[in-house]
Amino acid sequence: MTDNQSKPGRLYGVGLGPGDPSLVTVRAAELIGKADVVAYHSARHGRSIARSIAERYLTPGQIEERLVYPVTVETTDHPGGYRGAIDEFYEEAAARLAAHLDAGRDVVVLAEGDPLFYGSYQHMHKRLAHRYPTEVVPGVTSVSAAAARLGRALVEAEEVLTILPGTLPEEELAARIASTDSAVIMKLGRTFPTVRRALERAGRLADAQYVERATMDGERTAPLADVDPDSVPYFSVAVLPSRIGLPTDTARTAGPAGSAAAVGEVVVVGLGPAGPLWLTPEARGELAAADDLVGYTTYVDRVPLRAGQRRHGSDNKVESERAEFALDLARQGRRVAVVSSGDPGVFAMATAVLEVACEERYGDVPVRIVPGMTAAHAAASRAGAPLGHDYAVVSLSDRLKPWEVVAQRLNAAASADLVLALYNPGSQSRTTQVGLARDLLLEHRAADTPVVMARDVGGPTERVRTVRLADLDPAEVDMRTILLIGSSQTQAVRRGNGTEVVWTPRRYPPV
Repeated sequence: MTDNQSKPGRLYGVGLGPGDPSLVTVRAAELIGKADVVAYHSARHGRSIARSIAERYLTPGQIEERLVYPVTVETTDHPGGYRGAIDEFYEEAAARLAAHLDAGRDVVVLAEGDPLFYGSYQHMHKRLAHRYPTEVVPGVTSVSAAAARLGRALVEAEEVLTILPGTLPEEELAARIASTDSAVIMKLGRTFPTVRRALERAGRLADAQYVERATMDGERTAPLADVDPDSVPYFSVAVLPSRIGLPTDTARTAGPAGSAAAVGEVVVVGLGPAGPLWLTPEARGELAAADDLVGYTTYVDRVPLRAGQRRHGSDNKVESERAEFALDLARQGRRVAVVSSGDPGVFAMATAVLEVACEERYGDVPVRIVPGMTAAHAAASRAGAPLGHDYAVVSLSDRLKPWEVVAQRLNAAASADLVLALYNPGSQSRTTQVGLARDLLLEHRAADTPVVMARDVGGPTERVRTVRLADLDPAEVDMRTILLIGSSQTQAVRRGNGTEVVWTPRRYPPV
């Protein structure tokens, strides 16, 4: 193609793979060899890994455009700071390439790995692809190369792979690591200590593998926990491979020769009020790491199936037996997740597990509680902010305490003008409590006090509506319903867009 042709050249973003020139695709090699212009990014020292990978495919007479970053990690006196300097550089680099394209020259921009995966090429693509004919040639990523070098599957079946930059804050890294099955963490180098701490906080350090310069000279693999932080270059990744098919952790399941199995652990996990959107990252990670799931069958069924994980569902009325079963599994060296709807510490399984765990025979079994979104807060969010001031939480169930105690507590809370969140309001065998509670509260509250009736919040049959306290119908309430009873200050307001919101002001009038 000659310079005097009016037809513009074509822009190619060409992936080179992870480092080994033999992993360059056939299409990439063809384009590199026949391009008029070959462009590549480099630091100020001038060396370019991308060019070194592509060198064998270059041909005589090609124009080379070296796009040299003005800064990498050092400081700059640019008035716009680091970001300003980099953005200005990208604009200038794009202008240089545009001059070639306007002259009818085809331009190949080299990119290590894949051009659109954390690659420098993408900044040229955003500035030029809408102006010139463009083709992106994918390349093998460092993620795939690392897995190949480890000889480990990244994901299998329904597992989820998460790609993370090591530059994220430590807490964000830990949360995302805890909530996924498998992960690859990029951009190590100076971030390595932060990444290591995040893996440890998420309980995944023992699983993590380290891969440095995959497919390049100087390649190194090792358990990440054994790597010296001072030895880690930028071209390295941390890998959490698939957990499927791995042997059970021998450090946890077997004691010294001739001894009993080492003690495992019981983790009581709050699932939130409904599906996965209400599950915390910490809870998701604990469910994935468990050898055994124990719980009410309805709640166990909400947890996705995992290969090799045992599931033990039971009736909702055998909490002590369920707790004992979980603690016995832990004494055999198992890591057990006891699942509970909502938050496990609110009318749920945490108390039952701790009560049994405090018996002498289970004194050496570790027990942890992982919180979850509780139903009262979920329901409140759907209605607005009815719990915006002081409130009390009361279970209307008289299965574990006499109704006289329930009534006494309702009276006390109502007399104090507290908003009330009423759990377990009714069931097939308990049909009178809602009416009794309504009549009792009407002795303290106005008839038009807002009552939020929230059923199956977050579930497929969710229904949330607001009624007057005097109009609360027990026939419309079941075990999947939670009631939020307003105080004297609670407002139910229909806004201009037609939606109704319920809120309790944070200020309370002087007594």
